[in-house]
Amino acid sequence: MIFDYETYKVIWWCFVAVLLLGFALTDGFDFGVGMSLPFLGKDDTERRVIINTIGPTWEGNQTWFIAAGGTLFAAWPLVYAAAFSSLYIALIVALFALFFRPVGFDYRSKIADPRWRNTWDWGLFIGGFVPPLIFGIGMGNVLQGIPFRYDDLLRLEYTGNFFQLLNPFGLLSGALAVAMLAMHGATFLHQKTEGVIAGRARRMAMAAAALTIVLFAAAGVWAATSLPGYRITAMPDAGTAFMPPAKTVIVAAGAWMDNYSRWPLTLAFPAAAVLGAALAIVLSAARRTIAAFLASGISVAGILLTAGSAMFPFVLPSSLMPSHSLTAWDAVSSHKTLAVMFWVVVVMLPIIVMYTSWVYRVVRGKVTAEHIQENQHTAY
Repeated sequence: MIFDYETYKVIWWCFVAVLLLGFALTDGFDFGVGMSLPFLGKDDTERRVIINTIGPTWEGNQTWFIAAGGTLFAAWPLVYAAAFSSLYIALIVALFALFFRPVGFDYRSKIADPRWRNTWDWGLFIGGFVPPLIFGIGMGNVLQGIPFRYDDLLRLEYTGNFFQLLNPFGLLSGALAVAMLAMHGATFLHQKTEGVIAGRARRMAMAAAALTIVLFAAAGVWAATSLPGYRITAMPDAGTAFMPPAKTVIVAAGAWMDNYSRWPLTLAFPAAAVLGAALAIVLSAARRTIAAFLASGISVAGILLTAGSAMFPFVLPSSLMPSHSLTAWDAVSSHKTLAVMFWVVVVMLPIIVMYTSWVYRVVRGKVTAEHIQENQHTAY
């Protein structure tokens, strides 16, 4: 083991962040394209063009989500158990929405019936819109705290329900997630298509980027002024794991801003979120499509890192018993588990990144109506 236990805990916080960013940046524009399908495609050919911009890569992009879930299970087992138990109904709703994606891609163009294809187009819309909305609402509730606690035997008790998740800050976070991925998907479409579709995508990208800035600023002001935040005041044993109740935590408005005072460099994350979205507007207007897509990616990463850096070391705060909140210090696997998995990630992650980069190089270029007409039976 080349690092001590505390160092591995920080490393795994970073690894989980990388996997979640990979999911948001790759599958994120898939979601954005899916939610735009019924609106940017005015006829069957245009919709097939839109679908085929992500057709070759959407399955590979979704593996980032599976990898993030597997990593959460292995590195933070208490978080995995608490989150999937507490947010079970919300995650099931997102899962069922995701079912529309594989069947929609595979079956939509099998039958040349407008009603059949229109039904699957709305199915793909659901698969693109609902998961980001659910994930955003979930993140908004995580920032507020989830109502769970542990008993004397460390058995989890959750006292909330699905409808309590639909609170004002949760819905604001859900709207922000939808807006930022709509921006990301529209900038992707802008650089993968041409003609009228590219024009519509350009306008959507600019509108979604502007909405992202407004919603992100509103959420930031709310978090800084009145949203309950969590602060550790006593951690009796820095090496303790699997004993969340051992610490002392207080709840205070604006406490999520503590880390920005402690580490001023983290202010670069919210700045990147706003600047990236603003650049996406400017670059889309100038029709610099690749640059606009990269700018939207910077904005998406900035938004996620803003939330992550504000919460550190909290992973799943408890609003019911703040001292039972799960953190990067006390909800992790053993030292040996983190060390073994560290080498797995060090070996496998570069391979995955290189393979993904190669795939995108192979499928680079624009998707056109002519391409769809020439490949009627092989294109989606």
